[in-house]
Amino acid sequence: MMSMQNSVMKGRRRELRRKSTPAEKKLWDALRLFRWENTPFRRQYSMDWYVLDFYCPKFHLAVEVDGPIHDRIENKGNDKVRDDWMKSQGITVLRFSNEAVIDHLPQVLEKIKDFLKSPSPDHGGKGI
Repeated sequence: MMSMQNSVMKGRRRELRRKSTPAEKKLWDALRLFRWENTPFRRQYSMDWYVLDFYCPKFHLAVEVDGPIHDRIENKGNDKVRDDWMKSQGITVLRFSNEAVIDHLPQVLEKIKDFLKSPSPDHGGKGI
C-alpha cells in the first residue's frame, strides 16, 4: 500500500513535470543525452518532502534550476534549509539560474561534469 507521503509526492512530481520551465526542459533534454561515465539523471525526484529538479543517484548529486523567485530573501532562507538537509543526507546540490541554463548550457554541463569527475562537498552551491 502506498503511504500518504508517497501519494502526495507522486502527484507533486507529476505537477512539476507538467509545469516545467523552458530552462528545466532544456536542461532535461541535455541530461537525458548526457552519458558521461554512465550517469543517468532522474527528473523531479523526491527526497523526504522535497522534490529535486534533477538527481543523479550514482553521485548523490542534485541539480536545481532557479528562477527569479529564488532571489527573494524568504526563498533564500528556504533554499538554505533545504540544501543543508540535502547535505546532511550526503547529497550535493548544484544550483544554476534559468538564464545560465538557457544562455550558457555548455558551461552548465561542464560544471556538472567537473563535479562528477571529483565529487566533493566543495563543489556545492551556485553553478554559474
